[in-house]
Amino acid sequence: MISTDRVAAVELLRKGNLVALPTETVYGLAADALNSIAVARIFEAKERPRFDPLIVHLPNRGWLERIVDVPAGDRQLIGKLAEKFWPGPLTIVFPKCEIVPDIVTAGLDTVAVRISAHRAFAEILGELDQPLAAPSANRFGRISPTTAGHVLDELDGRIPLIVDAGPTEHGIESTIVAIRDGRIAVLRHGPITNEQLSQFAVTSVVATPRISSPGQLPSHYAPETALRLIDNAEAFFPRKNQRVGLLAWHARTGDLQLADRRTRDRRSLRFAAVRSLSQRQDLREAAANLFRLVRELDALDLDLIVAERVPSLGLGAAIMDRLERASKAA
Repeated sequence: MISTDRVAAVELLRKGNLVALPTETVYGLAADALNSIAVARIFEAKERPRFDPLIVHLPNRGWLERIVDVPAGDRQLIGKLAEKFWPGPLTIVFPKCEIVPDIVTAGLDTVAVRISAHRAFAEILGELDQPLAAPSANRFGRISPTTAGHVLDELDGRIPLIVDAGPTEHGIESTIVAIRDGRIAVLRHGPITNEQLSQFAVTSVVATPRISSPGQLPSHYAPETALRLIDNAEAFFPRKNQRVGLLAWHARTGDLQLADRRTRDRRSLRFAAVRSLSQRQDLREAAANLFRLVRELDALDLDLIVAERVPSLGLGAAIMDRLERASKAA
């Protein structure tokens, strides 16, 4: 059920039930993070493997040292990052306290935490006054939801309530970092960019063969339609009778650019459907639109989706991270 009833959401969460909630990144599937049975329901509803850990959302910074061990040598840097980016789309990985159930962390001795800036999420969490585990509210490996309707498409009949607060702001999941000896290790790209983080410390992008935080699986965020990355649609031609959708980055000037240049026939369009990430080539707009537009193309019974690569600077790194993982699921 989709509703705006935040009181009902709090009551359901207190009883150990699941509720889909909006955050500033994507919609999350929330449960009491300190209740193992409630957290198990997240894995069941999403069909998520138990080896993939969850992010814990805190009501406020006062909760931080109740569930994590803040390393003494990195306390000053962590404080600066929290002051700048919390509430907001930055997740930090810490050594966990015993109070955090192993099911939340997939048995790891670390836990990923953040504080959401979304007003509805913050109000519900503040009233509950309890940390929430809240991965994206979709079936495992699928496209993350950025509207309540997307959640309904994914989880209808699996959860009792979806709190609707309109489209999410950022449209991609949070940046995940670990602080190690005064340095910032980026474990997942997101709305907080490497360029922003590098103002506080030396940063590095970590590629690890084992899962050490949420969002590290190589194949993820995938539509049911196969997705392929290309440099520029001008050089791509579908096979005969192949229905292809284009997720465009480069500017378009109308049907002429979509026509099959081999025949010069403007009625013979190369792409069955085209969605532009941003007509202005604005990376923030592109990030906010990404999952919604992939969902739209995925619903059109296409044979293939091709997505033009975006620049890998700033938010472009996060967009490319999601597209690359989606393409590996093909």
